Amino acid sequence: MSEEKNTTGELKQYLTFVLDDEEYGVPILSVRGIQGWQKTTPIPNSPDYVMGIINLRGEVVPIIDLRKRFKLETIPYSTNTVVIVVKLEQGSEEKTVGLVVDAVADVHDINSDEMRETPEFGSDISNEFVKSLGLIDEKMVIILDINQLIDWRRLSDGEHEDMDAAMSVSEESAEPEAPAAA
Repeated sequence: MSEEKNTTGELKQYLTFVLDDEEYGVPILSVRGIQGWQKTTPIPNSPDYVMGIINLRGEVVPIIDLRKRFKLETIPYSTNTVVIVVKLEQGSEEKTVGLVVDAVADVHDINSDEMRETPEFGSDISNEFVKSLGLIDEKMVIILDINQLIDWRRLSDGEHEDMDAAMSVSEESAEPEAPAAA
């Protein structure tokens, strides 16, 4: 017999993951995949939280280390370390980005009635990244505003040019070479 839930609000699904012993969530509809950590191609002069780029099925994807982005202590990557690939909305464009996290936790249904406004945090995590807090059973999950994690519009001109140049070079190299004419 399933447990009944209050269904007066809108029900949404979130993929949750662990980062520094805290559980965070992102909307499941923005998740494009989950994969193990792999080596990246560095992007010169990029922000320190951008680990580099990977070629993911022909698409160039920047990889962001969320520990560095949130100014948390860095730890060595382990067998639990994963990259969550998400789609960000940047104005009228969509960008695909990989988020390096300590481990994936679960997929949860959270009713909008179980969401709380974000209080001021006393930690280094800026509220600009936090959309709300979700109540799951007796614990709180920090729901991230993934569109704020990397905003091409807020990068300096030099950083923006470096990211665009690195991504266009990698896109060219990701294309299969045409066979030589006989």
